[in-house]
Amino acid sequence: MATREYRGLAYRNNADLAAWLAKRPAEKALEPGLPIIDPHHHLWHTEARGRYFLPELLADLNGGEGGSGHNVVSTVFLECQAMFRASGPEAMKPVGEIEFVVGQAAQMASGQYGKTRVCEGIIGWVDLTLGGRVREVLEAEIAAAGGRFRGVRYGTSWDEGLAGKFVSRAMTPHRLLDAKLREGFAVLGKMGLTFDSWHFHPQLPDLIDLARAFPDQTIICDHVGGALGVGQYAGKQAEVTAEWKKSIAELAKCPNVNMKLGGLGMTSFGFGFEFESAPPSSEKLAETWRPYIETCIEAFGANRCMFESNFPPDKQSCGYTELWNAFKHLTKNASADEKRTLYSGTAARVYKLHAP
Repeated sequence: MATREYRGLAYRNNADLAAWLAKRPAEKALEPGLPIIDPHHHLWHTEARGRYFLPELLADLNGGEGGSGHNVVSTVFLECQAMFRASGPEAMKPVGEIEFVVGQAAQMASGQYGKTRVCEGIIGWVDLTLGGRVREVLEAEIAAAGGRFRGVRYGTSWDEGLAGKFVSRAMTPHRLLDAKLREGFAVLGKMGLTFDSWHFHPQLPDLIDLARAFPDQTIICDHVGGALGVGQYAGKQAEVTAEWKKSIAELAKCPNVNMKLGGLGMTSFGFGFEFESAPPSSEKLAETWRPYIETCIEAFGANRCMFESNFPPDKQSCGYTELWNAFKHLTKNASADEKRTLYSGTAARVYKLHAP
């Protein structure tokens, strides 16, 4: 395995990452008054990933010491195997993650740390291959969330090459086509819960099949569908983009599917910013990400798209302020209504949050 490829998918520790990000002076937030709902971030503490709790999140939201942050009014937490219970029934261990996140959210709800409704929505995890038995776990997660639980994410990222070596859960190909998973998936709709799907672009046809089989289920496709640019996909951008665009067009025909615009800071896309001596500017990010963002907005429409930070994974390529500045560069010619929809409206509707 090439060192460059390995480094491109490994997490840099917090100290190294902070030193690298400091090499480019922090930008001031563009359009600082525009209300933003960040519908996708994580909280965790692991040996491999380091610590990203409420203090670290708030530092990013507020723009660091300079206080040049964007107007993030609320956020949605996405499952990441954080603080699963160490004991008890295996199926119930993910409830621990909900309990952990509610504790972080309660600190913000005290009003001592700002006005942002951090973790206003919580997306948890459940083993959908439990079939009908997922209801018991979901009921426990709903009870633990104290009114914040909105749905689940079930990642099916699988790759036979380099990218597959760094997925967070062991996966088999075509998991979304599994009959037992679909039995569990059907329970989500009956309970009024959303479904976030994280996968790589070769799995998009499976998501299309799932969306067509369950046309009344609200589905969110994470990270513009996960176009890969590393391993066997490196140097094949034209081929990958053509395949990805075809799948995006088909997926957009499913009115129950919404698209998250982000995740492009992850190293699996293969842009290589992590190898540069200093982080890219927001203008450079916008230039690089434009084909993916504009393709998705054109296919789904603003009313089914929402910008996301996907922090801290996207922090491997840029700072939080620069990430949202890049998005704002891309939407500088959008109308006020379109901006309101892309930055908060779609997220508020899909996840049933307070609209700004």
